[in-house]
Amino acid sequence: MDRPTGVTILAVLNFIGAAFYILLALGFMLGMGLLGGMMGQAGGEGSAGAMGMLMGLGVVAGVILLIFALIAILLGWGMWKLKNWARIITIVLCALGALGALAGVAIAAMAGQMISAGFNLVFLLIYAWIIWYLLRPHVKEAFGVG
Repeated sequence: MDRPTGVTILAVLNFIGAAFYILLALGFMLGMGLLGGMMGQAGGEGSAGAMGMLMGLGVVAGVILLIFALIAILLGWGMWKLKNWARIITIVLCALGALGALAGVAIAAMAGQMISAGFNLVFLLIYAWIIWYLLRPHVKEAFGVG
C-alpha cells in the first residue's frame, strides 16, 4: 500500500525537527564555548570556574539535543518506511505532549495569560489531530495493522 500523504508530512516534519535539534545542539556547544572563552580572557577571580561551568552546560545541553535529533530521525525513518513502532511511539509522544499542553492551558488560564493559553491550546489541538489521524483505519492499514 502507498504511504498516506499525512504520514509523509509527519515523516518530513520529523526530519526537519531533527535538523533544528542539530543546529541548536551546535549552537549550544559552540556558543557556550565561545562565551566561556571570553569570560576566561576577561579574567577576574572565579572566572575559570564559571568558564568551565558554562562550557560544561553547553556540552550537556548539546548532547541532550543530539539525542532528541536522533529520536526524531528514527521516528521520521520509521514513519517513512511505515514501521508500526514509529506510529505507536508518535502516538505516545503526542499524548504526552497533549497532557503537557493541557496543563499549560490550565496554568496559563489561571494566571490570566490568555496568549500563552492560546498557544498551548493550538499545540493541544495539533497533538490531538495527529493522534486522531494515526488511529484512522486507512492509516493503520498502511502500517500493516488490521
